[in-house]
Amino acid sequence: MTDLSGGGPALRHRAVAELVGTAFLVAAVVGSGIAAQRLSPDDVGLQLLENALATGAALAALIIALQPVSAAFNPVITALERLTGTLTGRYAATLVGAQIVGGLVGVVVANLVFSEPAVSLSTTVRSGPGRWLGELVATAGLVLLITALSRTGRPQLIGWAVGAYITAGYWFTSSTSFANPAVTIARMFSDTFAGIEPASVPMFLVAQIVGGAVGYGLARAIYQRPTRTALTDENRHEHDAAGGPRHRDVFKPASPHTS
Repeated sequence: MTDLSGGGPALRHRAVAELVGTAFLVAAVVGSGIAAQRLSPDDVGLQLLENALATGAALAALIIALQPVSAAFNPVITALERLTGTLTGRYAATLVGAQIVGGLVGVVVANLVFSEPAVSLSTTVRSGPGRWLGELVATAGLVLLITALSRTGRPQLIGWAVGAYITAGYWFTSSTSFANPAVTIARMFSDTFAGIEPASVPMFLVAQIVGGAVGYGLARAIYQRPTRTALTDENRHEHDAAGGPRHRDVFKPASPHTS
């Protein structure tokens, strides 16, 4: 999607895609958690399985559908794209804002769909070194996975791979693999199965940021450095006008956007 006017319309399209995608993702996480509690009230393990399968399937579908426009749905991924030169500052800030707003929209919609209060602060405690380490591991693995597929020319597999990884992450991490600051913030506002109390959020965010850095570091250590910048048609005009570099170690995008 080439923007001949200098980036404006394409940025709007990408922001809408990030907002809508993150909203649906959070709605799937929170909504399936509520449904699981009601359908399997006496079996927490089955509740977690139902929540994990619904979340992984929704995430894969959303990435596949929106990847041609923009399908990160995650401020950690978008921040790394900015730091590596894939996105300009204006693009990154706009997309992260859209992701956070989308998450908040999604949690409100999910609450209302199941006749819960539109907003209710969660009382679910998710704290302690084990859970923080779990979030670091979950986010590191997610970033490593996405970067590996992007650098090795297999971006068409990102949707399926990320959906499968997050489904598994529900089970192999004690934190149930939030791995996403926008989703974490949104889940504060639902006192249901998928919620997280506000006091537990800051350390989750710290762990996710550190995990993102660790995952990218691992990817750089394992995979060959790209030789071309992954600047997209949409933001190349803006980047060049600002004097940005043309060659940098960055994610190689699938199409207009790397997820």
